[in-house]
Amino acid sequence: MIETGFQKPKFLEVDRASLTGEYGRFTAQPYEKGFGTTIGNALRRILLSSIEGAAVTAVKIEGVLHEFSSIPGVIEDVTDIILNLKRVPFRLHIPRVETVRINAKGPKKVTVGDIEAGSNIEILDPDAVIATLSDEGALEMELRIKPGRGYVPADLNMDDDLALGYIPIDSVHSPVRRVNYTVDPARVGRSTDYDKLILEVWTDGSIAPIDAVAAAAKLLKDHLSIFINFEDRVEEEDQ
Repeated sequence: MIETGFQKPKFLEVDRASLTGEYGRFTAQPYEKGFGTTIGNALRRILLSSIEGAAVTAVKIEGVLHEFSSIPGVIEDVTDIILNLKRVPFRLHIPRVETVRINAKGPKKVTVGDIEAGSNIEILDPDAVIATLSDEGALEMELRIKPGRGYVPADLNMDDDLALGYIPIDSVHSPVRRVNYTVDPARVGRSTDYDKLILEVWTDGSIAPIDAVAAAAKLLKDHLSIFINFEDRVEEEDQ
């Protein structure tokens, strides 16, 4: 007897032994041949480009007019400070624009833990170094943190409400750092002509890998749902 049913995945395994706030390994099976690659590639692209996250989008530093300046008593120049800030992950409990401040005097290493943040912002890497101050050094700055998706160039971070003195910067909002997937053979009955999808996800800690995968799957489902009742939608448009 020839089986004509379409095989859909029935098992999803989360590797609890290796699961952390920044790494997750997920196995789904069995898929029809070829669907492991189709689903894996789609999830990977969405995870890397479309999951929302928070990032610094503009900075205001006392005594600084542009990003190519240097600050007396500060070892790093402004370009290096901005580069350090781009790497800092934040978690916004409510997705809204926030302004935070740093007011530090040397000698010391200014870290993310020196940021004066409100209850809506969670500092995830307090030991990350932003700048190094000498004995006479001082650093007063404001940071504008916004929710967003993917890469946003500096010119698009020049908001109309951006106060005088702020320097807009390129921002990378994606909390997903890396995604890898592999497709192995899976068995259904006596047949091994099926796919097993293994998905690995690394994040910056602002979102759990399991939540990132769930959000990516929902985005994919939402973007495909328009095709499910295609005839009904055509009739609605004709009316």
